[in-house]
Amino acid sequence: MKTIKFILTAIILIGTAKVSMLSAQQLAKGDSVMIKRECTEYLTGEKPSAWVYNKVHTIGQIGTKRFPEGILIFPINSWVCKECIMPVQTKETMAEESAPIPEVVEEPIVEEPVKEELIKEEPVVVEPVPVVAEEPKAVEPEEEPAPVLVAQVKGDSIKSKQNFHHGYDRFTIGLRGGASSLLHNLERGKWNCGGDVMLDLQYAHYWTKDGRPVDLGLITGFSIGYAQSSIKTDVDTAYTAITSDGNIDYAIKANEIKEHDGQLQLEIPLLFSLIHESGFFFNIGPRFMLPVYTPYKQQVGRDTHIEAYFQETEVKVTDEVITGLLSEKDYTQRGSDYKNQFTINVMLSAEIGYEWILKSGNSLGLGAYADYSVYNSFTNKANVKSLINVVAPEGNDLAIVNVSPATKSYAKGLGFFDVGVKLAYHFNFPKKRQYKDARLF
Repeated sequence: MKTIKFILTAIILIGTAKVSMLSAQQLAKGDSVMIKRECTEYLTGEKPSAWVYNKVHTIGQIGTKRFPEGILIFPINSWVCKECIMPVQTKETMAEESAPIPEVVEEPIVEEPVKEELIKEEPVVVEPVPVVAEEPKAVEPEEEPAPVLVAQVKGDSIKSKQNFHHGYDRFTIGLRGGASSLLHNLERGKWNCGGDVMLDLQYAHYWTKDGRPVDLGLITGFSIGYAQSSIKTDVDTAYTAITSDGNIDYAIKANEIKEHDGQLQLEIPLLFSLIHESGFFFNIGPRFMLPVYTPYKQQVGRDTHIEAYFQETEVKVTDEVITGLLSEKDYTQRGSDYKNQFTINVMLSAEIGYEWILKSGNSLGLGAYADYSVYNSFTNKANVKSLINVVAPEGNDLAIVNVSPATKSYAKGLGFFDVGVKLAYHFNFPKKRQYKDARLF
């Protein structure tokens, strides 16, 4: 009896071992596997990243000219040996494991005396009847077994979710806006902040390294948008006009003049970028800005006085047509300033924020930005004596009043400053690993 038990147990153990060996040998393309912790390097000699051990991968190919016994794992696109992987439960293996195991029915124990009597009464040798286990009733599962779930590591980075290796590219469409100023350097008056809106079209390339939590990148492209700010100033000037009839001393006063200056500008960034695996990013570097069109709007109030002293006749005239007079109650003019002068503005730019990975593999970023001008090539080339100028009368001609833009008369220099919020959508394009013998794969 003990011998029969031993034989049955051995048969069961051998059958189980064969099933295990068969499962291990039946690895095929498309099977789900995980990489063991004992695996310290790929067949190509590279060290796996930490996140590789916590993800379920797919067999893409078994054996190649270079690695006959190797297994190509997707989507990391790396070759490993069979000892480095373990199969993950699939529908077929789960069905086999979930099938009921037939129970071994032990042979009933018969007392020795009974056997002796039977032998004496019937000396005929009776062949032992093989013990047959009852066939288990086929149990149809109500529901298909749920697949084994593998816990994902929290805080997956862009690199782990998108399987970026060694380098990837991205194209960005961004919209930003906030407060801005043209930073007028004025002799009189002050400037006030305005606003700007910019559209960014950018291209970036990032370099990654296994085990490094930060991706390094370089951003370029171009931006186009509109920025404006305002100026408030007054006028209190005096000068002498030389005419054929004699010299005239002019004294001009105005309490307040408002001017809104703007510019349609083109920017070219060259930014150094850092993206942490947690999603935080930081960009810094220069921006080169070119003003394309520079409109302005100027308002001069009624409270403007022009006084003229004729030296030959020693006559003083105030607010008469002969000395020059603003005939409108609220004088307003529009135009474009320094449009014929090519200027370039070099700014120091910084951006900081956070980005989220989307199901599509792209990402959405939200952050703050700031730009400050460190160099501007603008120079005031106008030879203007005052913001409000009077062309002295000649003969029967009357005096003419001209109002110049503040940028052309009072500004010694220009700059630029803006700060605000930026929203960006990133199209990510990962690059696969490149091997010297890539044609073999």
